[in-house]
Amino acid sequence: MINKKQTIAATAFALALAGQTSAQEIDKTSFAYVGSWSSLSLYQNFENPFWSKHIPEASGGNLSTAVTTFDQMGLGGGEVYRLMARNVIEVTSTVADYAVQDAPELEGLDMPMMAPDVETARQVAEAYWPVLDEAFSERFDGAKVLAVAPYPSQVVFCNTEISSLSDLKDKKVRASGRTTAEFLEAVGAEGITLNYSEVPGALQRGVIDCAVTGSLSGYSSGWYEVATHLYPLPVGGWDHVVTAMNGKKWRSLSPDTQEWLLKELKENYEAPVWASAVDETKEGIACLTGEGECSRGEPGNMVLVKATDSDFEQVSRHLEETLLPNWAARVDQRWVDRWNETIGSVTGLKASK
Repeated sequence: MINKKQTIAATAFALALAGQTSAQEIDKTSFAYVGSWSSLSLYQNFENPFWSKHIPEASGGNLSTAVTTFDQMGLGGGEVYRLMARNVIEVTSTVADYAVQDAPELEGLDMPMMAPDVETARQVAEAYWPVLDEAFSERFDGAKVLAVAPYPSQVVFCNTEISSLSDLKDKKVRASGRTTAEFLEAVGAEGITLNYSEVPGALQRGVIDCAVTGSLSGYSSGWYEVATHLYPLPVGGWDHVVTAMNGKKWRSLSPDTQEWLLKELKENYEAPVWASAVDETKEGIACLTGEGECSRGEPGNMVLVKATDSDFEQVSRHLEETLLPNWAARVDQRWVDRWNETIGSVTGLKASK
């Protein structure tokens, strides 16, 4: 008679064999991966471990990888999808907002305060995925979207005293993307385009008054040393990072390998990043202000500005009256319709020309 322990052992052995069989069905090939900012948590804690370690190990050694980042390559981040389309880069990740000049459809994914919390942001990303996939295929020569993951909430750092959203009026503010710049201009600020790495120096010299980035990203990059006030609403949205593979490489993979890779990305990259977004946003604020526990190092002492009901009303008004109509005017009607069918159904907003 087979006892319970033998049954469990047999089951475990069968599952192990199934896993080996699955790995054997994966193509034997290699990926050259170009990731996002090397100094930030997303790359260090998620992208790099996933591509450099998890994929080779989970594939049983069938998939090998070479991993770097766009800043380590001397790129600014906006070029990587174009290089991917020209088969210079095989797989890459960058902030979607960096590529809106090439693909304005990407702006529809992430707008100021469209998703005030991470749960809504994730629903928005999942709803818009098929639209992104179609846009990438058209704009970047058959490219395939593999994953969409957020940075922590994109908040405002100021090196000047503010007490509400209205105090951004007449301030020079580094925006994290075009729609963020439009929002800042709607509230009376001047939206400034500036490379991320140039921000601390610009804040210190008074070239800009404020800048938008993720709370933890700002802490990791030392922005608390050159900024005094922190405004916690996601004025810059969530700065979604989209991972994509060039069409030639994607088409070279077998259907089994394509399915396996998408599953691994969803379960072992996307899911952990989304789960960490709330905690990283909170810890970023704690590390910047000293209000709460900071496990990342010595906390700063920035002043945390409390958002008011008036702030929320102002953001919603500008989103509906200015940002969505402006975006709709930059894309074909079919993309507006797709946005309304997907993100519109999640948020209750409607885009129209």
